[in-house]
Amino acid sequence: IGDNVRMLLERPDGLYTFRLHRERVYYCSEAIIKYASNFPRKELLSFGTCFGRFTKTRKFRLHITALDFIAPYAKFKVWLKPNAEQQFLYGHNVVKSGLGRITENTPKYHGVIVYTMNDVPLGFGVAAKSTIECRATDPMALVVFHQADVGEFLRNEDALT
Repeated sequence: IGDNVRMLLERPDGLYTFRLHRERVYYCSEAIIKYASNFPRKELLSFGTCFGRFTKTRKFRLHITALDFIAPYAKFKVWLKPNAEQQFLYGHNVVKSGLGRITENTPKYHGVIVYTMNDVPLGFGVAAKSTIECRATDPMALVVFHQADVGEFLRNEDALT
């Protein structure tokens, strides 16, 4: 989302912030942080919305719970045709034949938000090809690598924390 992260922090309904707790990054209001400070860190399970976590190799992985907050401010977007939506929700990558639209000047290997043609956010992905490369590629070539989708709630219901 680039510079648009400022819009997440300086909202009209108050100040919001990101906090690191147990290798997870949480997004919450200053008021919730004040309430959470009354509890010892060892007993505090979570607070706010979990945006993602750091892996053991110190790489950051976004969780699908961040989708509703990030989607309105995304710089790079991809819209899927109806026949490709279900495949994406099952965890598959997106091929060019399922691509409806793509934001102009989307660079290769940058994060994208995946939408339906009706502008409903479905998940996150990484652009496998730039916008220019997408126009010239064959219909079965991968254009978006799957990262996370709203179907994860159902597939990994018992493992989500």
